[in-house]
Amino acid sequence: MAHKTLNFSFTWRPKPSLPVEGRALLHFPRRRVVLPPTLVAVGCRAGTRIVAAGRGESDGSGNLGVVRERKGVRKNVDIATLGNLCVDVVLDIPSLPPASTAEHRAYMERLEASPPDKKFWEAGGNCNLAIAASRLGLSCVTLGHVGDEIYGNFLLDVLSNENIRYVGMSQNMDDTASIAAYETLLCWVLVDPFQKHGFWSRADFSEEPAFSWMSELTEEVKKAIQQTKILFCNGYTFDELSPDLIISALDCAIHAGTSIIFYPGPRGRALLHGTLEEQRALELLLRQSDVLLLTSDEVESLTGIKNPIQAAQELISRGERTKWVIIKLGSKGSILINRSTVSCAPSFKVNVVDTVGCGDSFAAAIAFGFLHRMPAVNTLALANAVGAATATGCGAGRNVAHLNKVLELLRQSNIDEDGVFWGKLFEDSSRANEVMLLSKVPINGHKNRFVRIPIRNVVVELLPKFEKTSARSMV
Repeated sequence: MAHKTLNFSFTWRPKPSLPVEGRALLHFPRRRVVLPPTLVAVGCRAGTRIVAAGRGESDGSGNLGVVRERKGVRKNVDIATLGNLCVDVVLDIPSLPPASTAEHRAYMERLEASPPDKKFWEAGGNCNLAIAASRLGLSCVTLGHVGDEIYGNFLLDVLSNENIRYVGMSQNMDDTASIAAYETLLCWVLVDPFQKHGFWSRADFSEEPAFSWMSELTEEVKKAIQQTKILFCNGYTFDELSPDLIISALDCAIHAGTSIIFYPGPRGRALLHGTLEEQRALELLLRQSDVLLLTSDEVESLTGIKNPIQAAQELISRGERTKWVIIKLGSKGSILINRSTVSCAPSFKVNVVDTVGCGDSFAAAIAFGFLHRMPAVNTLALANAVGAATATGCGAGRNVAHLNKVLELLRQSNIDEDGVFWGKLFEDSSRANEVMLLSKVPINGHKNRFVRIPIRNVVVELLPKFEKTSARSMV
């Protein structure tokens, strides 16, 4: 994808960071969700009922996976994304100097007045995850809103070309809203020569979500949630949809036996200090999601606990459905914590070109591992490889990792082991007993509290899962 270089001046000032003092997880009273034993979905497809169990079941290995299908169940979609559909306009600029909000907004309005050539457009937001998941062989649906204009048509074409279905959430329109309220959300991605990024959209200048005119889920959206195995939601969904609408989607998923993956991202900290409605929606997502995905900074901001392992264990103890908490550790790798074990995987050594889209790609692989009930270490190895493969390209959207690149990294198995880092990380984690650690060692072995898992063994188990998908992608 081409980048356009802008030489005129630009100024920007980031929103003030929130104070460190008093940061802690919200403490609303627990809302116990009582799930019915079965649920018949609205709008059954081809005369087949959708009946879902209400709780996750163990696969016998300590990994709690997707709800098992009962007789008559038709969950025919692997993953659906909620909201956060946008078009990224990627522009190179000489620098990212500070600026006032007024100057920032005026600058963005000038850009919107004369949109750059289509070669600078890219699918963004949850499209990144959907494309990465589709390339791993998962069937995907995106739930959200795109406008009936050039940007919306572009986005729908990209999704269609990646075999991703789109279900619009646009039935309940407000006649009093401006035309702009229904346009596809644009995100201006500004890149300086050092590959530092700035992300801005019209949602940054409004106290209301971009699509606040949406008041309820349509029957088609409900049916899509009921028919999917995983509903994925991230923090940026709050930029488009109201907290009440997000809670409605959450409740629909829970009662349909649909697993939930929540990725708060940078917005998590703002939501923690947001409106009461945002705080309550955040709290429900943290308690009711099956999988939580965060960085070490993000999990600290939500719990007030610096050690990422202890912070993740706190989230699990507070959760009502939480099975996995995954913590991304940047260039060091990632860890997965469940109720019984801690698993770690060092990162792959690659030449990093651009980190945009790496987190979304990583999340797609986590969804794959969760769906297929893969061992935690295998899931992390795959996720690290998908994120690393994306980092070797430029930009997100259609530029996220292709499967063949992921498989190449897995076969090379060139992970960046750092025993000192992992040892120090677990020094203060007395609640972590044995720790599964992906390693280059040729055989399984124990050292201190670490159980070393040879990456070659993991790769041998992973590769057969993608043979058919890889063959299709080559064709």
